[in-house]
Amino acid sequence: MITIRHSLLVSVAAGLLFSGCATDPGRTTAAGAGLGAAIGAAAGAIIGNQSGEAGKGALVGAGVGGLIGAGVGNAKEAKEKEAAKPKE
Repeated sequence: MITIRHSLLVSVAAGLLFSGCATDPGRTTAAGAGLGAAIGAAAGAIIGNQSGEAGKGALVGAGVGGLIGAGVGNAKEAKEKEAAKPKE
């Protein structure tokens, strides 16, 4: 039986795994991916626990959350780079 403690361990491991998947991410993108994966894994574990599949829910949540977090972080990083460009 998978416990909440095991699910949280899997969630943290998945968050670390997914935050390191990019070849050369910026700090904002990597932070967004890690945070998104952690939040997604926690939410997935809670939702999955309702059906007795907390571990699977955590993995799916980490994957989806990591992708969404990386996208948000990348968009934020692009805005920061655009704002830092010298105005002509």
